[in-house]
Amino acid sequence: MEFFDFHHHKNYIRNGIYNLNKEENPPGIPYSIGIHPQDIDVNNLEQQFSWMKNMMFQNCFAIGECGLDSLVSVDQKIQEEVFLRQIKIANEVKKPMIIHCVRKFYEVISFKKKAEQPMIIHGFNKKRQIAEDLLANNFYLSFGKAVLYNLSLQDILKNTPLNKIFLETDNEDFNIEELYLKVSEIKEMSLEQLNEQILENLHRIKNG
Repeated sequence: MEFFDFHHHKNYIRNGIYNLNKEENPPGIPYSIGIHPQDIDVNNLEQQFSWMKNMMFQNCFAIGECGLDSLVSVDQKIQEEVFLRQIKIANEVKKPMIIHCVRKFYEVISFKKKAEQPMIIHGFNKKRQIAEDLLANNFYLSFGKAVLYNLSLQDILKNTPLNKIFLETDNEDFNIEELYLKVSEIKEMSLEQLNEQILENLHRIKNG
């Protein structure tokens, strides 16, 4: 059985969404493209947006990763402007958004009303209250390696609706099948059922 890796940084994984690096040409696999908060170059912003728009080929599945990050040196106001522009692009090209967020969840939630396409928080590993608030605002949550050992995150995942879940390796070096096995155990369901549900969620976000 093949398992879909919702967000990864390895261009040899065929079944998933590859995160395109800045100024990189797309590989022949599904990918996402965006301007990450840490990659914002205030002196070359228009070139960055131009690259982004010019690289949206047939295999482009999503916009991202993009979002807000309180730990990077880029001014928060500029981060918000760049994020909003990417929301507008996603609306225009009708593609879901893969969101990077560090300590700015309520700001990201405030931007949700401007988005016409689904938003997925990648690598979710925060407290229950944040998960509940994101879910209440119709976000999807993508979980990664931390689920294998973090008991409180396992509890959050157990209480997250199946139709709001994705699974990913991000830039961690492990087999996505391990994660599917763990989640099927947590959710008390078969691997086949879990796999079907993830593919159904994918179909839903792809079609708005």
